[in-house]
Amino acid sequence: MGTARLYAAVAAGGFRRYATYRVATLAGVFTNTVFGVILAYTYIALWDERPHLGGYDQSQALTFVWLGQALLMTMCVMGAGFEEELIERIRTGDIAIDLYRPVDLQLWWLAQDMGRALFHLLGRGLIPVAFGAWVFDLTFPTSGVTWLAFLGAVVLGMVVSYSIRFLASMAAFWLLDGAGIMQMVWLAGVFCSGMVLPLNVFPGVLGEVVRALPWAALIQAPADVLLGEADPLGTYAFQAGWAVALLGAGRAVQVVATRRVVVQGG
Repeated sequence: MGTARLYAAVAAGGFRRYATYRVATLAGVFTNTVFGVILAYTYIALWDERPHLGGYDQSQALTFVWLGQALLMTMCVMGAGFEEELIERIRTGDIAIDLYRPVDLQLWWLAQDMGRALFHLLGRGLIPVAFGAWVFDLTFPTSGVTWLAFLGAVVLGMVVSYSIRFLASMAAFWLLDGAGIMQMVWLAGVFCSGMVLPLNVFPGVLGEVVRALPWAALIQAPADVLLGEADPLGTYAFQAGWAVALLGAGRAVQVVATRRVVVQGG
């Protein structure tokens, strides 16, 4: 119980940390709203030409746009999460202090990142969606069960997002500068999460590949649950499978990296 309280406190600390940046949050809300409007009118033009593209009607497509804006920072699709700090601590050697703490490195950063993600969901996600619903014709479920299923998919998406970024950050133990690999991860996230276009739009083998990648768990999967286009249990299985696989890979790399630190430190 004491351990659970510790990680809950770390998550709460992550929430409070980002809540202090009020001006940055307001700027982020404005930015998400502006990009949402731009994407929405782009989608309107596209769906006027290709009705039911990807299996969505125009209202569903517009809803997808605003859900993407709500989840963009929540899922850290383009970075700005814990990874830059962790990579810097590895580069400077401060990670040795973290490894001496009586807490698990992977779980510590997971708890902190979940607090950050929750803040961005509430602080940067709700207002753009409310604006989108006010200006455009969006499709939202009336069933509370669907909303709960959506929130479950969002939480699992948060874990998958963290797992991807933690695993990529571990490369800094060997590369010392993880900026390059993180940029590749962010670029993959932009195109493979559904942030630009729903993955259902991608044709043929390309579509099958991007929908099978872990980034699909970040935006596409929760959005499809809310829109009624995916079975929640199947979505959970897909997200949980990737979460377990990536957390396991991150754990294995952490063990090897810890041995490396011990060897280097004598």
